[in-house]
Amino acid sequence: MSQLTQPQWKVKGSDLGDGVRLITLDSPPVNALSFALCAELVAAIQEAENDPNVTTVVFTGANGYLSGGADVNDLNAIDQKPGPETKTARDVMAAIEHGKKLYVAAIDGMALGGGYELALTCDYRVATSRSRVGLPEIKLGLLPGAGGTQRLPRLIGANDAMQLMLKGEMIKAPEALEKKMLDAVVDGDVVAAAKGYAGKPKRRLSQIQASLGIANLGLFATPFVVAQAHKLVPPEDNGGLAAHKLIDAVQAAVELPFERGLAREYRLFDELLASKPSAALRHIFFAERELGKVPGLAKAEPQKIAKAAVIGAGTMGTGIAITFASVGIPVTVVDISDEQITKARELVFGTFSYQVKKGRLTQEQAWQQSQLVTFESDYAEIADVDIVVEAVVERMDLKKQIFAKLDAAIKPEAILASNTSTLDIDEMAAVTKRPGQVVGLHFFAPANIMKLLEIVRGKETSAQTLQTAIALGKTLKKVAVISGNAFGFIGNRMFFDYSREAIALATEGATPIQIDAVMKAAGMAMGPFATFDLSGVDVFYHIQKERPDSLGAKSSVVDTMYERKRWGQKTGAGFHDYIKGNREPQRSEEIEALFAEDAKRLGIKPREISDQEIIDRLWLALANVGADLLEKGIALRSGDEDIVFVYGYGFPPHHGGPMWYVDEIGDAKAVTIMEGYRAQFGDQWTPAPLLAEIAKRGGTIATYSKELTHA
Repeated sequence: MSQLTQPQWKVKGSDLGDGVRLITLDSPPVNALSFALCAELVAAIQEAENDPNVTTVVFTGANGYLSGGADVNDLNAIDQKPGPETKTARDVMAAIEHGKKLYVAAIDGMALGGGYELALTCDYRVATSRSRVGLPEIKLGLLPGAGGTQRLPRLIGANDAMQLMLKGEMIKAPEALEKKMLDAVVDGDVVAAAKGYAGKPKRRLSQIQASLGIANLGLFATPFVVAQAHKLVPPEDNGGLAAHKLIDAVQAAVELPFERGLAREYRLFDELLASKPSAALRHIFFAERELGKVPGLAKAEPQKIAKAAVIGAGTMGTGIAITFASVGIPVTVVDISDEQITKARELVFGTFSYQVKKGRLTQEQAWQQSQLVTFESDYAEIADVDIVVEAVVERMDLKKQIFAKLDAAIKPEAILASNTSTLDIDEMAAVTKRPGQVVGLHFFAPANIMKLLEIVRGKETSAQTLQTAIALGKTLKKVAVISGNAFGFIGNRMFFDYSREAIALATEGATPIQIDAVMKAAGMAMGPFATFDLSGVDVFYHIQKERPDSLGAKSSVVDTMYERKRWGQKTGAGFHDYIKGNREPQRSEEIEALFAEDAKRLGIKPREISDQEIIDRLWLALANVGADLLEKGIALRSGDEDIVFVYGYGFPPHHGGPMWYVDEIGDAKAVTIMEGYRAQFGDQWTPAPLLAEIAKRGGTIATYSKELTHA
């Protein structure tokens, strides 16, 4: 019996008869193409090639995957140039490519990245209807590096292949069949279907001439399409590096023989692997995988959340309700205002109707989900729910009143959660008889769209409540980050210092429209002042009144704006002016005059401010307070803080988040810059002790983690 049938191996070979050898990948959870798995695959292929009784090799996978692609942990080792004995996905593909047998991929589940490249290297591809395929490497700042950019254009046309790889989407098997990415889709035994290809002629994609796949464009079609593609993706220095190199690789598939095109792909992949944007995106990938891990947290079985309630039928509360309904959890929204409930109903039906219009839901699915949202005016109607999320205005007195009433109204085992973005969870918990079942669930607006969720752990929050919140975050399809209890938690506490510097820069001579333009050019989804206008300048005004130290600004501009009702997009004027029906910010001479007057009052002489100073003062302000939150144990890991800003505040993922940015420019250099700002602008720029210590010893802040404590 072949050694490949021994249970300790992750690749298992077996003979199906009629000359067919089945090779099964079984390396949980996703059959990642690690160095170890690739070595076994190469050995299994060589054994099949050397067996005269084998005519056909079928690849399949256990665990619901053919393969989820490369093991991201191994990518750094590739970058470190492993020895010739190390086997990678490229070696697997080469063994198949140069083999004399017929190869068939039998996909039952996912075939992504290197997994789909494995399928592309085979002669035929068969999948079950539940399967999905795709090449998502662009999401890690990479391109398919095991032949995908050369084989897929030969299969479906270069233009379609390029678009698919640039989006990095997973394609459902029926659609993939229509696109000719698969040869067949079956509902039964996919291995049996694959075995049926035995005896058919070999059909390596490498032997096919790649075409653009667009008719009637003439002799200069390829240069034209390539040039247009380069124009449509972001610049190389602003998140588009991988996209531009991917386009170059696809161009090589059309213009070069297969082997030369493959060599071009390898070189471009290796360049991306060594690039800063890819390193940053891989940092985000690993940071996201760590989110649910809480050092020191006791094991506990999460409570089942079968029914939910939301207090407050405003935009935020309704968005939270839609989020629950979208995953099949019935939710009751409680509000005493008939007018507010009417608006909320319209928002619910409008949202689900939009999903139908976009093709994301059928009419029946939209109707079913919309019916899961009900409205009541009395707490007695939600006595049996498993969790209540309070989502009223940011006033502690009101939230405490609500929590006291909820504590008396709902069943004893239910969880009480607050959607507060800044306030003390422990103070709310103190008015209840169940402080262990109180937790913060800070959704980001709009709640049904934004992926970020901050889970705020109070000093009395039980292990079971926290585990339930973590599980609920996954159920709601959120990226959930755990925070300790402190004013503003992670996101808003860091954002306050960012806001402070934005206002200071505008007072010193940079204009709001200039600052926003610089930050958008640096990759932010929005500049700081456009963000203020979207959130509401009145919100910042009230926060500053409640906590004068929160923004740390000496400026009186926000006060004046509040008096003039320049509250942002909601009033048609904020830090920017807005044309009715158009949300694009316009320069405001009135605001520039206000900042100039304030500068004169404060004795600040206007000066020219460079783009780099704007970037450093905003991003390093974030990182400095982030280091302070790490030292105090409010944040578990630097990666958690980076996740918060990438998913919640539009920080450019190709810079990895504010903590990663410090490592990108160098921790020691960042501290030196901060010391210079301290001398120029004051003690608010004193480097956080943790950051200073890490810089002194030559460490990196973005890899720092600490057990969660209570502030």
